[in-house]
Amino acid sequence: VQLQASGGGLVQAGGSLRLSCAASESTLDYYSIGWFRQAPGRGREVVSCISVSGSNTYYANSVKGRFTISRDDAKNMVYLQMDSLKPEDTAVYYCAAKGRDTWYSGIYSCQPQGEDMEYWGKGTQVTVSS
Repeated sequence: VQLQASGGGLVQAGGSLRLSCAASESTLDYYSIGWFRQAPGRGREVVSCISVSGSNTYYANSVKGRFTISRDDAKNMVYLQMDSLKPEDTAVYYCAAKGRDTWYSGIYSCQPQGEDMEYWGKGTQVTVSS
């Protein structure tokens, strides 16, 4: 699976961006998809994930209530709607895929650094100015 994230850019604090994750040479229908980010000088961290069926989602505490993940399998796309952006959201954002969902104690979840993701795309830069 080849993935490509797009939609990043420069936005003022409080603004919005929508990131897109597209797949080529394969369908995303059978994959759980995650969004991750890496800020300068920091490690990679999970932002949000969506299950294979699209029925389950996971959000990092730092983005809950501000970001929304969704998938459109007909278009072979996964989206991350980012609202109320903050300067601390500045990072390179990556999408990644794995062929199964992850559950912890019956709750859909994601590994904090995407340790179990199988495919990674190139990132897209998001810069939020104060």
